[in-house]
Amino acid sequence: MDKKNALRAGALAAGTTLMMLLMSSPALALTRDDGDDPGQGLSVIETLGLYVFLPVVLFLVIAGLVMALDKSHKKKDTTSSNINVKSDARAKA
Repeated sequence: MDKKNALRAGALAAGTTLMMLLMSSPALALTRDDGDDPGQGLSVIETLGLYVFLPVVLFLVIAGLVMALDKSHKKKDTTSSNINVKSDARAKA
């Protein structure tokens, strides 16, 4: 029974892949559509700045704000920090 399920899953994956390839072929067309007016392309520096440096800077700014505004280290746990686990009672002999 496992072979039948594996064959069914393989056929489904192959069919899905084939349909996606057939439907995406217009995306690879070399001729432009009517009304298509693309602008100038980005330079390497602009591309790196937009897709690499800007996300890294935004991540660092957000992480810095979270760490700067974090107040959880100032909280005191009054329920467990004041418990003395050593016993002062002495056994009577």
